Amino acid sequence: MKKLLIFSFALLAFILFGSLGCEKYRSCRGAGPVEPDVTKMYFLDQTCKPMIAAAVKAEPLAMEQPAPVKPKPVAASEPGRLVISRIYPAPEFAIIQMDKIMPEEVEINKPFDYSISVKNLTNATLTNVVITEELPGNFKYTSSEPSAKENATNLVWKIESLESKDSRRIKVTGLATDANSLRVSTTVVTHFFPASADIKVIQPRLELAVMAPAGAILCDNIPVKIVVTNAGTGSARNVKIVNTLPAGLLTTDGKSEILFDAGTLSEGQSRQFSTYLRAIKTGKYVSKTVATATDLKSESQENTIVVGKPVLIISKTGTEKQYVGKVVTYAITVTNKGDAPAKNTIIEDTIPQGVTSIKATAGAKLTPSRKVVWQLGTLAPDASQKVRVSYVPTQVGTLTDKTAAIAYCAEVVTASAETSVAGISGVLLEVIDEEDPIEVGTNATYIIRVVNQGSAPATGINITCGLEDNVRYISSTGATTGLVEGNMIRFAPLASLAPKAKAVWRVVVQALAPADTRFKVTMNADQLTRPVEENEATHLYK
Repeated sequence: MKKLLIFSFALLAFILFGSLGCEKYRSCRGAGPVEPDVTKMYFLDQTCKPMIAAAVKAEPLAMEQPAPVKPKPVAASEPGRLVISRIYPAPEFAIIQMDKIMPEEVEINKPFDYSISVKNLTNATLTNVVITEELPGNFKYTSSEPSAKENATNLVWKIESLESKDSRRIKVTGLATDANSLRVSTTVVTHFFPASADIKVIQPRLELAVMAPAGAILCDNIPVKIVVTNAGTGSARNVKIVNTLPAGLLTTDGKSEILFDAGTLSEGQSRQFSTYLRAIKTGKYVSKTVATATDLKSESQENTIVVGKPVLIISKTGTEKQYVGKVVTYAITVTNKGDAPAKNTIIEDTIPQGVTSIKATAGAKLTPSRKVVWQLGTLAPDASQKVRVSYVPTQVGTLTDKTAAIAYCAEVVTASAETSVAGISGVLLEVIDEEDPIEVGTNATYIIRVVNQGSAPATGINITCGLEDNVRYISSTGATTGLVEGNMIRFAPLASLAPKAKAVWRVVVQALAPADTRFKVTMNADQLTRPVEENEATHLYK
């Protein structure tokens, strides 16, 4: 309160004395030149003489007084210059200082200049400082730096802001139009200490970024990341994020809506949220994410996720007929006919019973469970992979080879191929004599062997023996009974001889005369298209 009373008193004094001084100055215009002491602050007294108003000093703000200026040449007469200084509102309450430097004399109709300087004596910023220069009628104004606003007989400069201890200088140029003295009055007005307060105006603004894969597989958990940012000013309060999912798309816990509470976001702050979605059917899913706050709303761009599924098809071809012991080969082709990649695609071929010598194309592995396995990796849509496997059947019958193809999120597909495996008989006929040579009068024994070297039974085997005249039939034994018809011995047919099996017959004859005789055996079978003949030579001596 004490400071306010002092300031009010000072302001009243300034108004009173300032106005009196200005009025006195105007009334004394015609009284002749005023010659002030440039080192002192002055007003005019009743006789139009300068009088000391107060010492140019202020506490606690220090004021720098300009030193007296020595005369400088101006125009042709080289006159000196004088300084006029004022402090507003009063030296005891120093706020702003005005210094005016003018020539003491000038020539008529010759340009001259003078300057006006103002300085902020406070520790605060002054605003709207207005300097008004009242021009006499015999002064022709030509220019100023900075430019002034002309108003009738006045020049006005406005300084929007004058920082603490800062100063500004104005240069005025003109000329005297007659021989009368020039009397120029300067007034400085400022808002001393504006009572102001800043109210911060904020404009929070929400931005959304939603990151999700453009494509997914039906069995996938689809990752979604949402980032909400306050890209404006001030705080955004009660921020919530909502995404109502399209039909067929759910969160992993079965909800049809994504909901997050982001709370309060300060200026420039972001928060990130993550979740996973799962589609219940294939298709194209389009959705938008919305962020709201108090009186705020922001929508993301449309987010599209295309959900597909791999669909495998398998085909298999192979040898339809083959003989036991011969190679059987199968070709297997797997194709992805779906609209999504078939990840971890595997082909499994189950090895049938009764085969050996297993071979397969590169990359195959044989498992303990008797499967040939190919790991194909990822099979793109419409892509195919072909492999082969081969076996050697060891038995007659129908060979069935089964194959399955599996992949991530794809249904298992199977294929099979059958091969009719036939056996082939291979009968071998052998005839030997147990002793050679044979003495006339003694017996010779011939052994007949039939071996089935093939893979199928030999059937309808018929053995016939032919004797020459130098021997005589004695007896016969073996797999079937024999019947003598002259020099021919016919054995009853052998119905079947299994693969790798053998049948034996024996024929005993007596040597009748010295000779190089031949024992002839003929074999026929159902599997033979022509007879097989074998001759055994025996030397008969005496």
